[in-house]
Amino acid sequence: MVRNKRWMSLVIICAVLLVVAGCGNKEKPNNEGASDSNKPAAELRDVQVMLDWSANTNHTGLYAAKDLGYYEEEGLNVKIVQPGAGGSDALVASGKADFGVSYQESVTLARTQGVPLVSIAAVIQHNTSGFAAPVDRNIKKAADFEGKSYGGWGSPVEEAVMKSIMEKDNADVSKVKMINMGDADYFTAVKRDIDFAWIFYAWTGIEAELREEKLDMIYVKDYSEALDYYTPVLVTSEKMINEDPELVKAFMRATAKGYDYAIKQPEEAAALLSKAVPELDKDLVLASQKWLSPLYQDDAPRWGEQKESVWKGYADWMFERKLLDKPLEAGSAFTNDFLPDSP
Repeated sequence: MVRNKRWMSLVIICAVLLVVAGCGNKEKPNNEGASDSNKPAAELRDVQVMLDWSANTNHTGLYAAKDLGYYEEEGLNVKIVQPGAGGSDALVASGKADFGVSYQESVTLARTQGVPLVSIAAVIQHNTSGFAAPVDRNIKKAADFEGKSYGGWGSPVEEAVMKSIMEKDNADVSKVKMINMGDADYFTAVKRDIDFAWIFYAWTGIEAELREEKLDMIYVKDYSEALDYYTPVLVTSEKMINEDPELVKAFMRATAKGYDYAIKQPEEAAALLSKAVPELDKDLVLASQKWLSPLYQDDAPRWGEQKESVWKGYADWMFERKLLDKPLEAGSAFTNDFLPDSP
């Protein structure tokens, strides 16, 4: 999965979010009260979860919770849907979807524009994205970007991140040739006209391993603590939290159990994802799941835990680089209140 395609979605989302901020009265009504885990199927409450991108191992816990009946135990009939062109944020903020998969950078931008999105769990504790290049391009550190061709989408955030880490190596981002990748995937693009791109290793990096195409990987978190942000995250709206907190608790109890299953039983969890989304490459799903499962919780006391220092650090980084119009009130952008003490 090429990281930059997500930034293109973010550009689209940003335009939509400005409109969504005034759409609070259009949200669908919520049923009141907690869900009864013993309800018959006919009485299960319909809940829609919108993904951020095509289904992949970032989402395994959701599919596990659905397949293993954890949502039904909480009285929920959960439908997992693919995002439209505008991504999940706008639909969650407007109440058209109950929950969604997003990213800290997207929620940060939304919050500073008055859009009431709230992150309720970090899917992965540490940023697994970075700049990847075939080994024959000899890109071993950020300074080696100079004179090379980068495939992206022209987002100001891409260049800001690249500039930030290149400065650590006393290098100049203006010496990088920026190329729009269009619809090409990473493997096509590096054979055609680029030297490196921003990817998530858990998917594209693992696919490279299966293809036996060796990569040099420069993780952005290794250059800056501020860039070790949460990506992806689960989100809902402030309205949902305020008006139906019991639904959020029920959803998170089941979801946490799903991710705990994926952590402890990666092979079985991979099989569940492949069953739910049969068009995915089963070998890639299995290899990716084995790599990613230990990283969901990592060094956190429980899956999903978020720190205010992480939210503030990345938002301050964005503001200093003029990627935000104003500072973020970090404490209001996320909550750990709906995470169960144990799955």
